[in-house]
Amino acid sequence: MKKSILLFSVVLVSFFGYSQIDSGILGIDNWLENWTNFKPIDQEYKKTNKSIIGLITDDTTLSNRYTYLLQGVVYVTDNATLTIEPGTIIRGDHESNGTLVVTKGAKIIAEGTALNPIVFTSNKKRSARKPGDWGGIIILGDAPVNTFGGVSSIGFDLESRFSTYGGDNIQSSSGILKYIRIEYSGGKLSSAKELNAISFAGVGDKTIIENVQVSYSNDNSFEFIGGNLKMNNLISYRAIGNDFDFTKGTQSIINNSIAIRNPYSSGVKTSRSIEIDTYDKIENFDPSKDKTIVKANNITLVNVEDNEQGLVKEAINLKKDSYLILNNSVVYGFRDFVVVDDVLIIEEFEEVIALNNVRISHCKNDFSTNFKDEIMDLDIKYNYILNRVKITDDKIEDFFINPDLKYSPDFRHISFENDMKNIVGN
Repeated sequence: MKKSILLFSVVLVSFFGYSQIDSGILGIDNWLENWTNFKPIDQEYKKTNKSIIGLITDDTTLSNRYTYLLQGVVYVTDNATLTIEPGTIIRGDHESNGTLVVTKGAKIIAEGTALNPIVFTSNKKRSARKPGDWGGIIILGDAPVNTFGGVSSIGFDLESRFSTYGGDNIQSSSGILKYIRIEYSGGKLSSAKELNAISFAGVGDKTIIENVQVSYSNDNSFEFIGGNLKMNNLISYRAIGNDFDFTKGTQSIINNSIAIRNPYSSGVKTSRSIEIDTYDKIENFDPSKDKTIVKANNITLVNVEDNEQGLVKEAINLKKDSYLILNNSVVYGFRDFVVVDDVLIIEEFEEVIALNNVRISHCKNDFSTNFKDEIMDLDIKYNYILNRVKITDDKIEDFFINPDLKYSPDFRHISFENDMKNIVGN
């Protein structure tokens, strides 16, 4: 018996080691179960019985015994820590565009569990909920940003004294975000553009960001502005803007995450899964500081409506002076797999994007360049076929274990299930 247990352990270790080079999101179990919700419009939440308003200047805990109404812009200031208990529901007020801002030096400790996630959602009735029902979450830190002076302002018409971010503290912590859902965010603060569901600006690498689902954002789901971040198990579902947006010199590592796009809930201007740039205006960029570099491991980007691109643009857009390393990932159902700005030849393409063990399926164009406002197919397939990229045209049901969002979706690549069957002998 002991020998059998030992042998099985060795096999599992071998499998776990192999799984790290498989494509797409990983997990021995389907980690999308239990804490996620792909039909939030059907969810009945309790009515609010407490309000959050104004300034939070002292350490404060939100209890899961209450359902909170987030009214107006609420600032966590003066190095205070806002703690949110597992299972707490916070409903954003539509009329005042409820928004939570964790200012530079303050922290948020929002640590839900798989069975008791923390939920930020709309305060509207079920049938009336839609993207932009409330503002969003903004977290500001003192890690580097590549503007002159090393600091910047987040904008969005926030109070200027509470809107700054940036510094030189790479290892700073803005807190913990675990097992959180953010639904129907992306409203406007006065005349400013729509808020992202959650924005991280100048946030340091000691901040823990794991198991966060954003659904039906009216703009980007996740925005990373400067800072040095490591994220695991993020989900973006039916965003109108980009799913993951990186800018201003962020040095980001994103692991085991998924963007699920739908052509009927995408915006006209931006509707990409990943957008990476180094500056919004080159005159604001300090060339002595870092350009944006993103390392993405075990990522799944999927358009769930087969043969319907609609307003969904390319899966990945890489702008000038920005860099991407994409490992062990899956991209399915987009017009273009990747569009790289201002690149004309293969050598230039390979300088800005590195691909390793990437599966591309059901995309009209694989490698494209945006040069002088015209998107052109860059025929470099021969340079990538060997080991680094596999291009197929499989049906979606033959590509993922269960892409049906109505019944326990499981977007692990089908090879993961087959590998598991081979090991356990099923």
